[in-house]
Amino acid sequence: MKKIGLVGGISWASTLDYYKYLNKGINEKLGGLNSAECIIYSLNFSDIQDKGWINSFDLIFDACKNLVSGNVDAIVLCANTAHLFADEIQSRIDIPIIHIAEATAIEIKKAKLNKVGLLGTKFTMEMDFYRKKLQEYNIETIIPSEKRDIEEIQNIVKNELGKGYINIESKKKFIGYAHELIERGAEGIILGCTEIPMLIEQKDFKLPVFDTTKIHVESIINFALNIKNPV
Repeated sequence: MKKIGLVGGISWASTLDYYKYLNKGINEKLGGLNSAECIIYSLNFSDIQDKGWINSFDLIFDACKNLVSGNVDAIVLCANTAHLFADEIQSRIDIPIIHIAEATAIEIKKAKLNKVGLLGTKFTMEMDFYRKKLQEYNIETIIPSEKRDIEEIQNIVKNELGKGYINIESKKKFIGYAHELIERGAEGIILGCTEIPMLIEQKDFKLPVFDTTKIHVESIINFALNIKNPV
């Protein structure tokens, strides 16, 4: 089994899911008392919030370097937004980063979809690093059309879900945001923030929903156990 280095704490609530799903998945594959061999470097999310995501490269990269020094075989950034830095970090380290957007794109192609709606932090939705990765797989991505909706999504993710707090009114809002994307032609919805699956999930919709946390973890398990995952 390969050793995985996880950059967590972004936020701690979703890192719990990564650890749970990863160990559960490894055990389901191997049985017995098998669990994942991994190291978690849990950042203080407040430090990132204080600096702002776009100014947090050094924090993320230092965490990756610490994991590399622990002789891990791959790096996992346990947040969609952190993949803003994935290509730059990959250029500076000699082990692979298991990319959440690439893993998600593969699942979307398996579902034979060409146009999807993306819900995530304002950075993931508005910047092009995530959409460009999907474009490499000929997937068109749309985001909420109203700036106020994007700001409200950011507020809910940061001030509620990032603290592990679930609000039923916020759930209703997210379902509404998703349906606006569906009305504009989205064939599926990407839950493009690792906290969002705490609020909405597949059972809330008729169209396919792509839980990036679970998709990412499955990709990690496949890497750890040398399982091929073709498009």
